[in-house]
Amino acid sequence: MSDTKAKDMLLVFATDSIGKEEDIGKVLVKGFFETIKTTKEIPHTIFFMNAGVNLTTRNIEIVSLLKELQAMGVEIFSCGTCLKYYGLEAELKVGYRGTTNHIVEGMKDFAKTVWIG
Repeated sequence: MSDTKAKDMLLVFATDSIGKEEDIGKVLVKGFFETIKTTKEIPHTIFFMNAGVNLTTRNIEIVSLLKELQAMGVEIFSCGTCLKYYGLEAELKVGYRGTTNHIVEGMKDFAKTVWIG
């Protein structure tokens, strides 16, 4: 894999539900990660922040999908401040604790930064 491809996309996930309607939004989140896995259109790094940290801690179904993506080479980080705010520091089930430096550095190091949430 070339270095350009390696730094193609940083995905910042700042929610645990896509859109205003929470019930369907949670279904959409699951579908989003399943589609990434199936199509192998995977980002280099996914950074979870705000309520998005629920996806790396509380949502076991999504944790399972994220572990599969991690096995495919995706780097996964969760905002340490957010984990602390929600009382989830000890609950991280996939990836690593990260900082907003991942986002700031990503804005210059990655070809594309995509925000969801």
